[in-house]
Amino acid sequence: MKISLHVKPRSKEEHVERSADGSYVVRVKEPPVEGRANDAVRRALARHFGVAPSRVRVLRGHKGRRKVAEIQA
Repeated sequence: MKISLHVKPRSKEEHVERSADGSYVVRVKEPPVEGRANDAVRRALARHFGVAPSRVRVLRGHKGRRKVAEIQA
């Protein structure tokens, strides 16, 4: 399953919520430095969808806040 994301790094809380347009907003505590926020996004999505972090990949947007991720069931 492919999903669109809007990532908000350096948030006070980590959570995933669905927007009205069908995309997801992912808030993570990690800063966007050296891929740390991307790793936190993978972990947060894995927790939200109940899969292992290795089953979540960021396909597009590695250096931006808008991303496309793939979750393998």
